[in-house]
Amino acid sequence: MKVKTQSKKVNKAWLNDHVNDTYVKLAQKEGYRARAAYKLKEIDETLGLIRPGHVVVDLGSTPGAWSQYVRRRLSPQGAAAGELNGAIIALDILPMEPVEGVTFLHGDFREAEVLQRLEDALQGRSVDVVVSDMAPNLSGIASADMARIFHLVELAVDFARHHLKPEGALVAKVFHGAGYSELVQLFKGAFRVVKPVKPKASRDKSSETFLVGMGLLR
Repeated sequence: MKVKTQSKKVNKAWLNDHVNDTYVKLAQKEGYRARAAYKLKEIDETLGLIRPGHVVVDLGSTPGAWSQYVRRRLSPQGAAAGELNGAIIALDILPMEPVEGVTFLHGDFREAEVLQRLEDALQGRSVDVVVSDMAPNLSGIASADMARIFHLVELAVDFARHHLKPEGALVAKVFHGAGYSELVQLFKGAFRVVKPVKPKASRDKSSETFLVGMGLLR
């Protein structure tokens, strides 16, 4: 019973924090599906990555908050619907409710067939920005989890190398801890400028951070 009671306390505390979270309230008010929109918003506003006319690929897109943010950035009026100046292709292993103007592909990015579908959707266009919020299901075994995280980031970097414009950018979610320095080195091997960013919307207790790579090394 003690374990269950403790679990209930933890769940209640999390729920209380979530309901009272500034970014959760803001997301509800501004029509975003998740508070995560404000992580990308801060990164974009700090570094000036996404502009009208861009082609943007959103990896690990579900529930769609990042695609919603990008969609508004590509709208001449910053609107959630209507005219769109640019293109957004989103992909996730989980289903995603439609976002107006966003092409969504349902599949596992680790599979060659899904990657081919993504490449087909680009129709030969080069990409201005790749954003990746991909994260594996964690097992609690540190070494195995780090290997899964590294693999997803490695795939995102490899995709960026092959499809980004020379001055393009990649934003990828990573985690502080074992293997973090190797991820930084992976980015430094692909981009001229590498910046780690911990947005204010990332929870203080979370080890989550984001690496931003800008300008491909040739």
